[in-house]
Amino acid sequence: MSDVTPGLALEARGIEKNFGPVKALRGVELELRAGEVTALMGENGAGKSTLLKILTGDYRPDGGTLSLGGNPVNFTDPKDSRAVGLRVIAQEPEIVPHVSVAENIYIGSLGESGVVFNRRALIQKASEDLTKWGFQNVIRPETIGSALSPAQRQIVEIMRAIVAEPRVICFDEPTSSLGDEEVGILFSVIRKLRDQGVAIGYVSHRMAEIFQLADRITILRDGGFVGTKLVAETNHDELVRMMVGRDLSQFFHRDPVTPGEPVLELRGVSNEHVSGIDLIVRAGEVVGVAGLVGAGRSELMKTIVGDLKVTEGELLVSGTPRRFRSPADSVAAGIGFAPEERKAEALLLQRTVRDNMALAMLGKLSRWIFVKSSAEKALADEYIGRLRIRTPSSEQIVGNLSGGNQQKVVLARWLATNPRLLVLDEPTRGVDVGAKAEIYGIIDELAQTGVAVLVVSSELPEVLGLSDRIYVMAHGQISGEVSRAEATEESILALAMDESAVASA
Repeated sequence: MSDVTPGLALEARGIEKNFGPVKALRGVELELRAGEVTALMGENGAGKSTLLKILTGDYRPDGGTLSLGGNPVNFTDPKDSRAVGLRVIAQEPEIVPHVSVAENIYIGSLGESGVVFNRRALIQKASEDLTKWGFQNVIRPETIGSALSPAQRQIVEIMRAIVAEPRVICFDEPTSSLGDEEVGILFSVIRKLRDQGVAIGYVSHRMAEIFQLADRITILRDGGFVGTKLVAETNHDELVRMMVGRDLSQFFHRDPVTPGEPVLELRGVSNEHVSGIDLIVRAGEVVGVAGLVGAGRSELMKTIVGDLKVTEGELLVSGTPRRFRSPADSVAAGIGFAPEERKAEALLLQRTVRDNMALAMLGKLSRWIFVKSSAEKALADEYIGRLRIRTPSSEQIVGNLSGGNQQKVVLARWLATNPRLLVLDEPTRGVDVGAKAEIYGIIDELAQTGVAVLVVSSELPEVLGLSDRIYVMAHGQISGEVSRAEATEESILALAMDESAVASA
């Protein structure tokens, strides 16, 4: 024990993991210290999830060693990991649908099958624990699992780990489904656990979270260990370079384009979600839409593509008034749409990359009523190459791809239609920094070819870096328009918080 670093709770040395010929992990190192938060960062596909599955006992490493408190451990299944006080909170919570929140929280400690337990006492204990950790106003212990929102499901998963009083706890993208209030509570929970001496691992793509919470940051790239940095001794740019292996100072590089004729015009467009919208997007122009949560940005995009009806005003495509009765009408008019919730609204997760790319082109890829599989495959292979989509083949199930590659599949579907206008709602949400840069490059290439692009983003640097002009929304209305030269984060936020829109809404 004398050679064990004081406070070192978990140590991974030289971890290797192979899936056939693919080396998922190559000599990975990780240290988690008692009373500290260590962030684990890297692009999608860097090996973070594989490493976490080794820590949970879901995977067995092909090489290297794991130690807990200085003692070697060898997990053959998840029970082994839990038995020594290690918990990993998965990004996709596992909830039993037909039992209460309380039963879900204590599911591992209710006794053997057939043992009767006191439900009233269990509900009371859950209420006390939820209050202790600050979640009492977010979730009720008697609520049935099937009735929980995504955020509440995540909270149950977090509570399930906490009540086991672990020595080591790892969070895998825990804020991906949480709102601002829940995120604030989660951060206080993590700090409380840290102060109690728990060793914490934290996986996230969100730099702001990392700098708020973490003491150290370990970087993986392409399955290999790049290094560990103290948060106090590093910065955003250095971390990005370590993650992607290159300098992203040209992250938002845009070649100047002279805009053409208007492709999309809205004149006084209104419905139950938006009011009096005037907006123009010209050929070769990237127009951003900014605003706070609830400002009506996504609703405006869905109105443009016919998912929500226009009740007042006029929508014109290339100067011709249009009245879209459904998204199919907007597709026929040359408009492509990548929605905010790509998994729920854009992708068939259990179908192949080829199937998903061809969805908007089935008419052109068919002969009589039969889809020509050779043409479908040729289309998919072309865009896999053009957009550098990381997939073994076009026959890969799209749900198995990383978030960035899933988003590229959505983009490929619309690029294949040669759109006049591409509407992108949060195109880089849940996407790592390397994939973000590639998506920005795709957007710039589209503008160079004369495609009009309308982009919604909650990330102000993204809106400012991509857009030739920016419309800002507040309370379902346009509160202002700012040119690229005049736009600053301060000017955008001032318009986004414009209270004058409330009076006229």
